[in-house]
Amino acid sequence: MSESKPRDVQVLPIALDTTILRSRSWNRLRFEIEYALERGTTANSFLIAADQIAVVDPPGESFTEIYLTALQRHVDPKQINYVILGHVNPNRAATLKVLLELAPQITFVCSNPGAIALRSALPDVPLTISIMRGTPDEVLDLSKGHQLSFIPTPSPRYPDSLCTYDSKTQILYTDKFFGAHVCGDQVFDEGWSVLSEDRRYYYDCLMAPNARQVTTALEKIAPFTVKFYAPGHGPLVRYGFTELTHAYQNWSQQQKAQDLSVALLYASAYGNTATIAQAIARGITKAGVAVESINCEAAESTEIQTALEKCNGFAIGSPTLGGHAPTQIQTALGLILSTVPQDKLAGVFGSFGWSGEAIDLLEGKLKDAGFRFGFDPIRVKFTPTDVTLKYCEEAGTDFAQALKKAKKVREPRQPATTLEQAVGRIVGSLCIVTTKQGDVASAMLASWVSQATFNPPGLTIAVAKERAIESLMYPGTSFVLNILAEGKHLGLMKHFLKPFAPAEDRFVDVDTDTAPNGSPILNQASAYLECSVSGRMECGDHWVVYATVDRGKVLDPEAKTAIHHRKTGTHY
Repeated sequence: MSESKPRDVQVLPIALDTTILRSRSWNRLRFEIEYALERGTTANSFLIAADQIAVVDPPGESFTEIYLTALQRHVDPKQINYVILGHVNPNRAATLKVLLELAPQITFVCSNPGAIALRSALPDVPLTISIMRGTPDEVLDLSKGHQLSFIPTPSPRYPDSLCTYDSKTQILYTDKFFGAHVCGDQVFDEGWSVLSEDRRYYYDCLMAPNARQVTTALEKIAPFTVKFYAPGHGPLVRYGFTELTHAYQNWSQQQKAQDLSVALLYASAYGNTATIAQAIARGITKAGVAVESINCEAAESTEIQTALEKCNGFAIGSPTLGGHAPTQIQTALGLILSTVPQDKLAGVFGSFGWSGEAIDLLEGKLKDAGFRFGFDPIRVKFTPTDVTLKYCEEAGTDFAQALKKAKKVREPRQPATTLEQAVGRIVGSLCIVTTKQGDVASAMLASWVSQATFNPPGLTIAVAKERAIESLMYPGTSFVLNILAEGKHLGLMKHFLKPFAPAEDRFVDVDTDTAPNGSPILNQASAYLECSVSGRMECGDHWVVYATVDRGKVLDPEAKTAIHHRKTGTHY
């Protein structure tokens, strides 16, 4: 999405004495995988103006100036008593520093890990901090009935996470929970079903690797009578409240029920290694393997050891600080070398500024110990780009597929049943789906393709969840369907069937042109269709993508369409 509007702040009352300040960006904003759908985002902050005044979750530095300008139109900063923080990071600290200059009397309200992070982010600034641990007697009384309770909801990515409940308005301020990265004028989620894709994608990126912690958080908030959720990003959750709560429960149970799991260990000095870990986790979970994500900076050794004992494979990531790995990563490495069997699949990743000794250390120690790697060590200098994150996601998927393949080898193969043989008699045309978005391009061989509608002309494609191209086929994206010609299809089929390394160029030595929608056209195809994704539906281990056809052309009028015949319904 290109920036079609300038960033702004939308300010509206949402409940008694309560106002939302939605800082809006209409483009991607940040190179983190949860922003990859490029639908923009909102950073939601809230003003509770009773006899005492509290500000909940000021935004990051991308919005500092416009946010503080909007805030000062509604309240004199010197009258603000409290700033409540759902989490603290360096990005948000930039806004807090400027806010403190306007209102030095502020008391910050946060969790104990949040207080540690806040002092680290603002080391030379005098701070007044009230730490909330979530005990029943901890109530912040703003008067007029606004009594605030606090619920710590830590996760590996956000160990300082804190939800806030206002008993007067029955609003639960959920920070990272129940959000979506989508920008628009709609403050509440009327017609919430149109947000389902964005909310699911947000969950898959941010929450799925922390399913155990998500379940614990849901149990903690269940006793509260809540009118609506006020998340840090996207529309407020009122009309789809019950459905989204149940969805978080179901999605988390699905993650925990997977029979294969990966322990993902990391530390992150500036957030870059955590972003890489998140992209790897996304690739693993989309392939049907669970992730137990562990931030070694906030975890006890017993928690790390338990995860390593239960997992089928592990990956460990580290920044390089002063030429070394942080102490917590060295401790985790020691646990791996002393307790983990060498037949478990391993992975190494990390970020660095000027050198990458920590990554070299991890790779060398694990290699010397006899571990086999599920992907080549990932070294990222400074901040990862969208191309880097796509590479990390595909590396995670490869890691998961290697675990699944090893599991199949251990299990005796059963002959196809009559049902499976019958399903295999369903045939489909052989096609290559190609797409390019920004600097990221991908392709896949497809045979589960069917025309779906006459008006508008439309088709469906079944895409396996672990396919690299899956994350590029969401509503609003475009692709080209290249239909292969009988008798001339084997070369292209062989090329696109081969395994590609993460982020490897799929189009090397392939004769292509570029369609108006930016996707590659294969010149050896018999015909092609330019398509726009309108919707998709989750169906077991596949997504069924529905797309409308914008343009098309027959390249070989004499050719017949290549057809794929199968012997069983359990394989393509």
